[in-house]
Amino acid sequence: MKMVKSLLLGTAAGLIAVGGAQAADLPLKAKAVEYVKVCSLYGAGFYYMPGTDTCIKLGGYLRADAILGGAGDYGFNNSVSSANGGSNNRLTNYYYSRARFDLNIDTRTATEYGVVRTYADMVFSYDTSNVTGSSPSTISPSAPALGLYHAFIQFAGFTMGRTVSIFDAPWQSYPAGGPDTIPGGSNHVNGVNQFAYTADFGQGITGSLALEEETTASNGQSNLWNVTGFTASSAVNGAGAIVTTSAAANAAAALIQGNYGVNDWGGTRVPDIIGQVRVDQAWGLAQVSVAAKDLHPGYYGTTEPTGHPSDKWGWAVQGSLSIKNIPTGAGDVVNLQAVYTDGATRYNFQSLFPQSFFMFSGSSTAYQSIGFAGLADGVFGAGGSIDTVKTWGIRGGYTHNWTPNWASAVYGGYAQLKYGTTGKALICANFASIAVAGSTCNPDFNFGVVGVNTVWTPVKNLAFTADLSWSRLDQKYSGAITAPAISTAAKPGAVYELKDQNSVTMMLRAQRNF
Repeated sequence: MKMVKSLLLGTAAGLIAVGGAQAADLPLKAKAVEYVKVCSLYGAGFYYMPGTDTCIKLGGYLRADAILGGAGDYGFNNSVSSANGGSNNRLTNYYYSRARFDLNIDTRTATEYGVVRTYADMVFSYDTSNVTGSSPSTISPSAPALGLYHAFIQFAGFTMGRTVSIFDAPWQSYPAGGPDTIPGGSNHVNGVNQFAYTADFGQGITGSLALEEETTASNGQSNLWNVTGFTASSAVNGAGAIVTTSAAANAAAALIQGNYGVNDWGGTRVPDIIGQVRVDQAWGLAQVSVAAKDLHPGYYGTTEPTGHPSDKWGWAVQGSLSIKNIPTGAGDVVNLQAVYTDGATRYNFQSLFPQSFFMFSGSSTAYQSIGFAGLADGVFGAGGSIDTVKTWGIRGGYTHNWTPNWASAVYGGYAQLKYGTTGKALICANFASIAVAGSTCNPDFNFGVVGVNTVWTPVKNLAFTADLSWSRLDQKYSGAITAPAISTAAKPGAVYELKDQNSVTMMLRAQRNF
């Protein structure tokens, strides 16, 4: 027993000695753990970044889309990016799909000069492949796409970086949902680089000025047609480059795809100058926007000695109106806008609208029918000046909330584009080579979209949408043309009736916001 007791005491003494030595090595006081704290200064979802006075908020969404029918009216493979979108034959995709993840990061810091804010919005998408069966070597497999919609700093009323244009209505191109191709106003939902200042006059009244770089927007510039040499000796390929050839068919093929010349912009000189005044109060919103745009062309030919037309200024004006608290129900809203442009077509047929496209359908008098359209800010020919293109447009939508979980909407947009007398004559001189006797050349056109949708929100931040839209190209050509073959669309050389075209599209969407 004595032996056991001695062993226990000796072991305890040894442990105490070792423990004392370890304790002597420890700091006198452990460092306090820094916990993430809620930041209530800027609304829900903000937290202080540990060890700083900067608040941060993470958000975004995950979306799954399916587009059924139509010619890609929701911006997947529309007629400008896919010859098959408007071909309406076995090469045309009958459906498109998209998986998209959006992540945004918002940081804010209170300073003696006011709040310093940074905001970034990044999107990652996977879309249906654009397959051209007649040109298998050009098939591009589906690949992930990365987009940066917003990346800006705000300080003391200034906004510096990339975000939507101050010319836009707050709902962009979607007055009550709908496809990307609704005309009747501007849309920079994918962002545009800019330097802007906003003055707050109180009671919801603000005024803004901005310098914006349209070339940084998605398809930001409309066409500036140079028809010099656009005859049997030259043509425009799908990338907008001049292709020299002895075949007049190539120029004709480009023409009936809506390419009326070479898109001939010179280098950047002056950014677009934008002004806006807005009243945003409990009853709704009213906004007036104006834009000035420098049309800076390249050369008449391919070298400096050929000369060039002088620059010309285009402009646009837009009015937007949103009415809330209407008698039909809580949360219901009506959004309306109207726009007029002269040499600034993108502010009507906005950045996601195809700037050259064609659509085929059936005919009782010819092989098939065709409708095509080319949009532009202006047109010029050898030795001439820029003849600007004029447009006007309207769009609107009404959203009704049946219950907190169900909402429906109707929307529509309609716009007209008209070429000037000189520009029209230059385009029609080339059109004459393919026109059937008795046909009329007029590159002007109208385009309209109407649609309905229903959104079911079973739980907060989870929505399922079904959206049905009808689009119509009201083209002003009449008669028929003898068109050359278009290999990428599998269309043979034949007589085609010039005819208005229609498209019906259904979008199904599941989206989870966070």
